[in-house]
Amino acid sequence: MEQNPTKRPSPLLSLVPIAVLVALLFVTIRTFGSDALSGGSQIVLLTATAICCLIAMVHCKVSWKSLEMGIINNITGVATALIVLLIIGALSGSWMISGVVPTLIYYGMQIIHPSFFLASTCIICAIVSVMTGSSWTTIATIGIALLGIGQAQGFTDGWIAGAIISGAYFGDKISPLSDTTILASTVTDTPLFRHIRYMLITTVPSLLITLLIFTIAGFSHEATATEHIAQYSIALKETFHISPWLLIVPVLTGVMIAKKVPSIITLFISAALAGLFALLFQPHLLQEISGLQVQDLQSNFKGLLMTFYGETSIQTGNTELNDLVSTRGMAGMLDTIWLILCAMCFGGAMAGSGMLESITSVFVRFIKGTVGLVSSTVASGLFLNICTADQYISIILSGNMFKDIYEKRGYENRLLSRTVEDSVTVTSVLIPWNTCGMTQATILGVATFTYLPYCFFNLISPLMSIIIASLGFKIYKKNEKAESIVIS
Repeated sequence: MEQNPTKRPSPLLSLVPIAVLVALLFVTIRTFGSDALSGGSQIVLLTATAICCLIAMVHCKVSWKSLEMGIINNITGVATALIVLLIIGALSGSWMISGVVPTLIYYGMQIIHPSFFLASTCIICAIVSVMTGSSWTTIATIGIALLGIGQAQGFTDGWIAGAIISGAYFGDKISPLSDTTILASTVTDTPLFRHIRYMLITTVPSLLITLLIFTIAGFSHEATATEHIAQYSIALKETFHISPWLLIVPVLTGVMIAKKVPSIITLFISAALAGLFALLFQPHLLQEISGLQVQDLQSNFKGLLMTFYGETSIQTGNTELNDLVSTRGMAGMLDTIWLILCAMCFGGAMAGSGMLESITSVFVRFIKGTVGLVSSTVASGLFLNICTADQYISIILSGNMFKDIYEKRGYENRLLSRTVEDSVTVTSVLIPWNTCGMTQATILGVATFTYLPYCFFNLISPLMSIIIASLGFKIYKKNEKAESIVIS
């Protein structure tokens, strides 16, 4: 006779850990503010994980081994992302202190007119992200430079970060080099380029509306920062050795990306190359960072290593610019990594206990017709992003959960793959405890809730997916003759 059979948790019971998580996060953020990511949020996630495990083991008779494996699988899935985060920390420090980012900011302020800044930022990040296939790399490199330019031109951090993220996630979504794009097409058994072409139907209108909003906002911006820009330019010129030669670093980084060199290798070489340029162009800054009195080989070595791993603070004579050029290196990523690990524990416990499956089954009940099916997929993807705190896990779970439903109802796989991307990939960055939300907030130094209202592309995309479904545009069932005229 079977002992202690596993009992599937009800949807209501499965919501208890999530309710606890949301409630405790609300209190923690109200109490600690921006310092919530320094430990408070991590404790909350582990507390919610413990409650989930307690319910699963006591009420549902789920073994600890099942819960443990769920957590381990979750953490294993983000191992590469954690390495990338550490290298991005080193890269952001080396790109700043070497003068690469200051040079981009210096020339960018001379070229980009304030009226077109937001739209230009969105377009530039979209192009770079399409080429790189990575929103993370785009935001960590050109995104930081554009943030500095926007601040010099008088734009608020929310608007600038919103334009950067909107463009970066457009490219991340449709680039054939993007891991999320490949994952969504793979999980749903949709050929990659068929998936990308079908996504253009919802993605292009979303971007055009986004650019229109940013253009209007740009023309509404009062160009009162002319004196501010002049002060930034002078301070940058006096502090850093500004030279076109420093642009070799981003150019070679772009070449490696075009050659499809793996992201970890590309970022590592880019950071190392920037470190070499720091030795050549900014030895006086390395001495300042090292704290040593004499500029010599020892001060250069110490300053360079501190640039890679630790906090740096450069005095430029301009208070705002001091904050901009300060970096946190690899150490600055540790809070984010800690938070990601705790979030993976929660997501793994929810999956291993069967609670995620129980909750998402509720969405299936509301499926009535194409609009209901697409809307349920969008809602499920967003919900999974919130619960699992990771876009990769959400893509896999939502794709697998709805694959049979789309199949039984005769819909094409590409409709599912597109809807998953429209709902999961672009919304992950809008959730503070999601790996993407935590990472981008850390890299840009802008809180998730600060940039969220201005990420128009990310907000419009899920709605556009539902709108296109309601119009029935290019949506066919497998047994319809009209399918033959659709782009294959």
